[in-house]
Amino acid sequence: MAQKMEGFIDHALIYQILEETKAVTDEAIEAVLSKTFNRETLSYRDVAVLLQAKKPAHIERIYKRASEIKSEIYGNRVVMFAPLYVSNFCINNCSYCGYKRNNQFTRKKLTKAEIQEEVRILEKMGHKRIALEAGEDPVNCDIDYITDTIKTIYETVSEKSNIRRINVNIAATTVENYQKLKASEIGTYILFQETYEKSNYEKLHPHCPKGDYLYHLTAFDRAMQGGIDDVGAGVLFGFSDHRFEVLALMMHNKHLEDTFGVGFHTISVPRIKPAEGVDLSDYAHILDDETFKKIVAILRLAVPFTGIILSTRESEATRNELIHHGVTQLSAGSCTGVGGYKANELGNDVQQFAISDDRPTIDVIKGLIRDGFIPSFCTSCYRMGRTGDRFMKLAKTGEIQHVCQPNAMMTLKEYAIDYGDEELQTMADAFIASQLTHVKTDKTRNIIIKGLEDLSNGKRDIFL
Repeated sequence: MAQKMEGFIDHALIYQILEETKAVTDEAIEAVLSKTFNRETLSYRDVAVLLQAKKPAHIERIYKRASEIKSEIYGNRVVMFAPLYVSNFCINNCSYCGYKRNNQFTRKKLTKAEIQEEVRILEKMGHKRIALEAGEDPVNCDIDYITDTIKTIYETVSEKSNIRRINVNIAATTVENYQKLKASEIGTYILFQETYEKSNYEKLHPHCPKGDYLYHLTAFDRAMQGGIDDVGAGVLFGFSDHRFEVLALMMHNKHLEDTFGVGFHTISVPRIKPAEGVDLSDYAHILDDETFKKIVAILRLAVPFTGIILSTRESEATRNELIHHGVTQLSAGSCTGVGGYKANELGNDVQQFAISDDRPTIDVIKGLIRDGFIPSFCTSCYRMGRTGDRFMKLAKTGEIQHVCQPNAMMTLKEYAIDYGDEELQTMADAFIASQLTHVKTDKTRNIIIKGLEDLSNGKRDIFL
């Protein structure tokens, strides 16, 4: 009955597994970790065992394996992006959101000219990939407004840059609307379940369209039926037991793999943060830093080929640590309000929620280089059709690194030339030179060297 009532998120099974793994042995934890050396798929029970790990020695072992697996699959690149909020009209009344309809403030959606202005600011920051964000309002922010916005973004080309990939985070919708998004050439369709625990979900979304648990849960099914290859999931940690949420994420991923042949392209890991009309004391499952870090590392072990996204909700210190343990994508220079980038230039604050890492993009880039990571502005997979199961096949064979590492180096060089100060240009050149020594074949190394030369001579957007 539970399976039928809650769709493919089997609440009863999750609770049974959590009960059975309440008291795990050292041997059980080591047995699960040993599976990761052979790239064996971890079962729900395996994941639950790791979630119960508490001893410092076990936590360190989890971190170490997560770091090793991330390096084996993704190398040392970190993909960069920024969010773009275009409308805060919303008909939902989500208890945790500053956009909820009961909050009284002047609503806004960007005009075409305002969208162009925001995009030009993002391009001046060097961004090539954005996450488009909007509240749910079928009158003031319908699908045609979203697709028109996408068209405007792609057409807004600055002297040195343009946005080359748009990921879209909008409310669950119909197959027909997902077909329109696909036709608009989006990258990944992103949607957070917020919480998979059905009773909590319904309490958090009272008397509003988003409160339909099953409709929201099956959004990715409709997106894939509409032709979208890449989907990105997430929960907003703090609403329900984090162990339940992680196992539910795994169930959702397996459902998509079984039904469509490919699971999540990315998983985002936000924690609830203060917002207008939101009191964190209302939520009983707020995560401490250590538990949060353990979750990210376990996700890397559980879904090794899935990207993990960490936003500026988290502090510089937390982000710096977690890029070692599993995170593959970071936002930088983010504004989380409608018209936020222009407002920021004018010294105004219109953030939807509190951010913790407010460093300028260039400082994030320098920090990554100092820590041995290649900041990547690459968008080539999307434009070359390496999406969905085609991307996963390349990832699982390790072949994707032969494309991604060169492209990361070349996009870093492009960024440094066009947007870097003297310090960054010097850092980038020295770092890229050191990375070239790790390229395994002369052919690939020569392609990179030629690309770097072409970039120095004025060519742009070079990729494999």
